[in-house]
Parts: sequence; structure tokens; C-alpha cells
Amino acid sequence: MPPFTKYFFPVLLLASLVTAPATEGPKDDYIDWSPKKLEWSDYQSKPDPESDAAATTTTYLGVEYKVSGNQFQYRIACRFSKEKSWGLHRTAYILAHEQGHFDITEIFARRLNQRLSEYRFNKRTFEKDLKRIYDRVMKEKEEFQNRYDHETDFSRNRKVQYEWLDRIGEILSETEEWGGYPRISE
Repeated sequence: MPPFTKYFFPVLLLASLVTAPATEGPKDDYIDWSPKKLEWSDYQSKPDPESDAAATTTTYLGVEYKVSGNQFQYRIACRFSKEKSWGLHRTAYILAHEQGHFDITEIFARRLNQRLSEYRFNKRTFEKDLKRIYDRVMKEKEEFQNRYDHETDFSRNRKVQYEWLDRIGEILSETEEWGGYPRISE
């Protein structure tokens, strides 16, 4: 079977929405999603003096695939970038909000896994099909991330923030069966 081809690997920089290639930075710059929570020591970038954000979390959601004959295989990455993430106000409360962003990315990694596993391979259209699946998941993820920040007022509405964290935890539990996706390892 041929080697995996990197298909998509965009970056989401929460708060300022800047994008950069996912291959930037050393290998140890990334933390793969796991139930282990982020710590402030994972946030290694300097705060942006022009930003009014308390913190910025950069997450990546990507997929690689390979095709041989009529067989399709894929691997997914859900990662946090230490070198592109920073915290100005380093409280447990703000860190929980930022962890919510990383957890949301994992929710959509699981949804991507579900949709790709349900995909019926078509040799003639698979590239367009995969792009459509990926783009749809990314659009849903962006909308969900934006709704999270909007409804919590970027964590300032404590009551809604706690409701959102509960909701994110429930969705992670509900999608646990899709969390065992094949992972990209560098």
C-alpha cells in the first residue's frame, strides 16, 4: 500500500483567527489530545500585547489518507500547539475555558472519524468526497467554537461557562466510541 498522503492539516488559532502551516514548529511543540488536561506550562508563547484576550489556544485538526486499489485508510490528528498558545491571565478558571476549546476540537476529530468510517469509497470521486466531508466538519467545528466563545462571553459569563463545560464533557462521553480513531504520529 502506498504511504499516507497529507490531505488537510489546517490550523485554528482561537481568538485572533490567524492561520499557519501545521508543519511549522518542532515535533515536541504539539500535544495530542488526551483526557489529561492542559497546564499553564504548556502555553509557551508570549502574550500578544495588542490582544485583549486573556489567553489564546491554538489547536490543529488534520487528516492523512492513503488509497490502494479500492481500499481507503486514514489517520487523524487533534493537537494543541505549545509554541502558538499563550496565557496572560493564568487562572484555573481561564485554563478550563481554554481546555474547552481543545476538547471541542477533539469532539470534531471524533465526528470526522465517524463520517470517514461511514464513507463508501468511490475511486472516481473520493478526493472531492473527502474534501467535502472534511470541510463540513471544519465548518461545524468553527461554528461550535464561535458559539462557545459568544455564549460564554469569552469565559466572562461564569454561569454559562460552567454550563458549556458540562455540555462539552457530555458530548465527549457521547462520542467516546469514535475517539479511538487511527492517529497521525510524527
